[in-house]
Amino acid sequence: MNDALNSNGRLQRIWRWLAVLWLLVLLGLGVQQWQLWKSESRIDTDILALLPQDAHDRLLSDVTRRIADANARRIVVLLGSADAAQTKAAEAAFRATITPRSTNVARGSAPLPAEGDVPAGQSPALLQESGSIEGWFEQARAFYAPYRDRLLTSEQRQRLQSEPVDGLADAALAALYGPMGAPRLTEWRQDPLSLWPQWWQERALGSGLQMGDDGLLEADGKHWSIVQYDTVGSAFQLDGERHIDVLLDQAAAAAGRHAPGLEVLRAGVPLHAEAAAVQANWEINTIGWGSLAAVLLLVWLAFRSLRPILLVAASLLIGCGVALAVTVLVFGKVHVLTLVFGASLVGVAEDYGIHWFASRQAEPADRRWRLLRHLLPGLWLALLTSALAYLALGLAPFPGLRQMALFSVVGLAAAFLTVIFWFPWLDGGEIRTTGFSRWLGGTLERWPRLHGRKAAIFLGVAALLSAVGIARLDSNDDLRSLQSSPKSLIDQQIRISQMLGMPSPAQFYLVQGDTAEQVLQREEALIDRLRVLAANKQIGGYRAISEWLPSVQRQHADAALTAKVEPQVLGKVGQAVGETLSRPDYAGRDLDAEAFLASPAAMPFHHLWLGKVGAGLATVVMVDDLSRADALTLLETQAKGIDGVRWVDRTADFSSLLKHYRKLMSGLLLVGIVLVFAVLYWRYRAQAWRVFAPTLVAGALTLALLGLFGQPLQLFNVLALMLLLGMGIDYGIFLIEHRGDASAWLAVCVGAASTWLSFGLLGLSATPALRAFGLTLLFGIGLVWIISPLFRPPPHDAPH
Repeated sequence: MNDALNSNGRLQRIWRWLAVLWLLVLLGLGVQQWQLWKSESRIDTDILALLPQDAHDRLLSDVTRRIADANARRIVVLLGSADAAQTKAAEAAFRATITPRSTNVARGSAPLPAEGDVPAGQSPALLQESGSIEGWFEQARAFYAPYRDRLLTSEQRQRLQSEPVDGLADAALAALYGPMGAPRLTEWRQDPLSLWPQWWQERALGSGLQMGDDGLLEADGKHWSIVQYDTVGSAFQLDGERHIDVLLDQAAAAAGRHAPGLEVLRAGVPLHAEAAAVQANWEINTIGWGSLAAVLLLVWLAFRSLRPILLVAASLLIGCGVALAVTVLVFGKVHVLTLVFGASLVGVAEDYGIHWFASRQAEPADRRWRLLRHLLPGLWLALLTSALAYLALGLAPFPGLRQMALFSVVGLAAAFLTVIFWFPWLDGGEIRTTGFSRWLGGTLERWPRLHGRKAAIFLGVAALLSAVGIARLDSNDDLRSLQSSPKSLIDQQIRISQMLGMPSPAQFYLVQGDTAEQVLQREEALIDRLRVLAANKQIGGYRAISEWLPSVQRQHADAALTAKVEPQVLGKVGQAVGETLSRPDYAGRDLDAEAFLASPAAMPFHHLWLGKVGAGLATVVMVDDLSRADALTLLETQAKGIDGVRWVDRTADFSSLLKHYRKLMSGLLLVGIVLVFAVLYWRYRAQAWRVFAPTLVAGALTLALLGLFGQPLQLFNVLALMLLLGMGIDYGIFLIEHRGDASAWLAVCVGAASTWLSFGLLGLSATPALRAFGLTLLFGIGLVWIISPLFRPPPHDAPH
């Protein structure tokens, strides 16, 4: 007796210091996180952040990131009306509404954070206008004018090389005296062959835009105004509120008052990011608070005491808070999908608190330290098995999955430490049994027990049903399964892309070289091939910087050609009109990349020039309208035979990566099944199948249900099955180690029910990946919970 008292005394002294130390750790994390979050938002909504960096091609990953960053803050709005004057008036009203003004700008949204440089009574600007092309043509024309002699289209080049001088002179003379000549950008003497306007016309056609004389886009029978905005960094807060969307709605309403029937289209990465944050906010509240409410209700029904509710809730909130803090410390940011997934952690982390209170029922308060010593080995084992199951998520090199794995493991550990360090001190009262806990604990005796022939029949029927469902199961590794933006936003994005001829940032040509000249020459070789495809209507068009910045080699060839032909033409025309005509002087120097990129003419094309990439330089060539039949296959073949040019399809690359890791993780799952059975056999020998069969059957039936419900098999289903293997085995172990124990069965039922509810709510997520994860565990946890008691051994068959 004295030894037991002394042992408990030593344990209490050690535990007092551990409890204080844990409190100090939590306070330190709280202060550190407050300092971290008050400076900037740490929420990430970028879908690319979820995907792995290509270990075999870091350069390509860098290029993809640069292209994505180029428009990460850009919003494009189109205002369309049948009347051009009304469109202009609507545009003016729209712009005026976006301009920063008093704080009632965002009625209906949450208050915005104040900015230090914003006057009192004013709200910070959400958007600032950018990328206006007004006046761009005049500036670009002035920049290019000295280089006019070395800027030719492919058709002009062919014509000057093949057509006789007399024919060219006749055309020049007709242009001089003809009443309906083509629009001119210079005096006739400076451009007798009208090469200059033709060069500009080809570039206008290449843009795919049909602009009217009033500067408005003409499409779909309407006159469209194009306005572009960039989000202002610190005002763009991903706090789950519709700040930008509300502002654009208000601006559209103001514009609509000036143009009845006005159509407003909007697109841009910030709109998708805000929509994701709003959706994630709803899901976090639904899943997180829904799970918490379900857990607390179950705790109340089981214990009918306020103390268990408060302590279990505290352990859950501390677990989630520490998980968030550590994730931000490690990764710098936390993805919204990690938060949504982490909200389901509530249903798993409560197991430790429920086990404590289920064991404390009807136990005197002075025996709680002895109870702690009794429970610690089992609780440690439960934490270890669950943590290993979550860590399996991090085996795939997906930053998003590794975030989820870290968040979950840290959250479980923090909840566990809170239970073992604080509960013995804070839970000093009596925990009485309730009618609900007695009823639930007693249901185990009424649960059927399968053995012998009955067990064989059950397993045979389960195998047959599984085979039928799995035969209907298809796989889907499309990257787009990760996308969860609202359909209306995606539809507007597609329509704007079609109207403006905006190419896909996920499919492009990457052109590399040691020097700018080499890059431009290789790009020109590619464009010669793409020009044929565009002429044959096999692609919609293309965007290439060499169309605006020819290689020096091509400039020299074109300058030599015009220097040879134009004086001859002027001579012929001079003879006809009786005058001496001379060719004007031109720059006499090459147009180089440095001068071009520093000029206003380059403003719309900076995203095509990547500059320094790896050991050399690089550009991208983007292609319009990839929806045509066999377009992607055709474009891939165009890069063959041109050094330094490659076709990049990041959507296909990432989809292939998802497929690769789905197969890899499926193989690891099979290896894990074998290893788990080996460990169980080492511990339980002939009884190992009783522990193992429920999880194996539940996993097979889960796959069958996915097939029967028409759900495709994805990487996230496989990862969920790995998690099921780690958690489901625990139920079988618990029923063998604590056979016939009503309090143990009570803890299993309450824990399994809360876990099932949490992952069931995760199945409500709008993100297909998380929905697949939640649906798999909804089926799996429910099935293993029901099946495990069927295979419990008779009371006299103790494990060896």
